[in-house]
Amino acid sequence: MRQIFVMACMAMMSLLMACSSNQLLIDQSHRSLGQSLRIEYIIVHYTAENDDNSLAVLTKGQVSSHYLIPSDHNPVIYQLVDDDKKAWHAGNSQFHGKTALNGISLGIEIVNAGISPEYLTHRGYRPQSHFVAYQDGQIAKVGRLLQQLSQKYAIAPQNILAHSDISPSRKIDPGAKFPWQFLYHVYGVGAWYDEQDKQDFMRQLDEYPQELEDIAKIKQEFRHYGYAMNQTDEWDRASQDVIYAFQLHFRPQNPTGVLDMETLAILRALNKKYQKLP
Repeated sequence: MRQIFVMACMAMMSLLMACSSNQLLIDQSHRSLGQSLRIEYIIVHYTAENDDNSLAVLTKGQVSSHYLIPSDHNPVIYQLVDDDKKAWHAGNSQFHGKTALNGISLGIEIVNAGISPEYLTHRGYRPQSHFVAYQDGQIAKVGRLLQQLSQKYAIAPQNILAHSDISPSRKIDPGAKFPWQFLYHVYGVGAWYDEQDKQDFMRQLDEYPQELEDIAKIKQEFRHYGYAMNQTDEWDRASQDVIYAFQLHFRPQNPTGVLDMETLAILRALNKKYQKLP
């Protein structure tokens, strides 16, 4: 009996010593199902600056990004913010109903002028010809980096997005010359539709063109994929901004901001593939 009493006292003394030395007893034997990785999205941008200015903007001010892809002459990839820390790259943003995406995303900035100088004064939605092409070496680095990050953090393909996808009324980067389709086919990263599905939906729309007039249904289809599409009964400017952002990503050869048969067919093909809609 005395031995049991002594052992109990020793255990109590150990507990008191742990508390007195500020050592918290953390028990991780019970784990919550209600959790996920912090990083759910990867957002791609262009800097609209040269190498030196891009580094200065992203390291010396409030704007920041996790990674910077410099021009081809520089073989490195700069990591400016640790993955487990928040960078300030997304701004006012939304996708799949989630807002303030800085907190749940990684940002990749690519050194690229964005718009050719001769078109800087253009008003309205820009055609593909206004955008500056990316360098082959940059795209190779982006492809490998996206492979690494998406595997490490289990990022869904449809959650690798353009800045314009998450902020369609504010941003147009990385623009109509960023090769999403190439990255999908060559590096296996990001989302892309199946051509056969697109053609099937095109035939359906050709047979029933009146479906293009069902604005409420089409807007809901954009929301199904994740876009922050409003619920007005017209293609107002905010709605057209979403269409334009979608086209920059998935129909970059002809981004107009106008809902047409091909755009809707692509949207339905993407929803079939990634959102499991019929």
